[in-house]
Amino acid sequence: MRQAKPRIKLAALFVVLVISFILTLLVLWLTIPALRNSKSLIVLFFYSFPSQFLIATVPHEPVFLYFSKYHPILIVTLVAIAGTLITEFINYTALHYSSEFSAIKKISHSKFVDRLILLFNKSPFAALLVAGFSPVPFYPFRFLVVFAKYPKSKYLLAVFLSRTPRFLMLAGLSKMFNIPDYLLVGIFLFMGIYVGIAFLISRLRLRRKQLRANANLSNI
Repeated sequence: MRQAKPRIKLAALFVVLVISFILTLLVLWLTIPALRNSKSLIVLFFYSFPSQFLIATVPHEPVFLYFSKYHPILIVTLVAIAGTLITEFINYTALHYSSEFSAIKKISHSKFVDRLILLFNKSPFAALLVAGFSPVPFYPFRFLVVFAKYPKSKYLLAVFLSRTPRFLMLAGLSKMFNIPDYLLVGIFLFMGIYVGIAFLISRLRLRRKQLRANANLSNI
């Protein structure tokens, strides 16, 4: 127990620092018009952190499409994939430390999550490749890889192999169709609302399942 407490304190400190860093970047981007209107690839790189951190509060694709209009396809893809890999490394590490908390342990050992882990473990690398390339929400897999104790190196490799062709394709489409800025703003708002609704629905479903499980236990 004496060894566990310092480890939990260290985990809490790391998680707080990471969340503070992400929130700072997000607030800067939302409150400074010059950053939102900038075409600098440095802005795209740092935007990857709040837009791909755990359950993202802002969408990544519309902003990536915007930058793709003004930079070579390969260059904008390399910047985006670099930011993505660093963010996913932070995601994995933060969740790994968070697994020390009793609330996270309770969730990770629930029957529902156990079923998801069993399903995921049947073909984890392929599942990550499909999820990383397709437009489906990726955030559940960020949690699954940690709960399933999937190796960090393989996870990052899957992210690289799936996200790189996705970014190349999106950058190519942006160059081909020269998507107007007002349409990108519309896509940004739509995706932000979609992610928010999807997150709320998933939370409600999880809450219902937990209530049912508790009700079943009380009837025993």
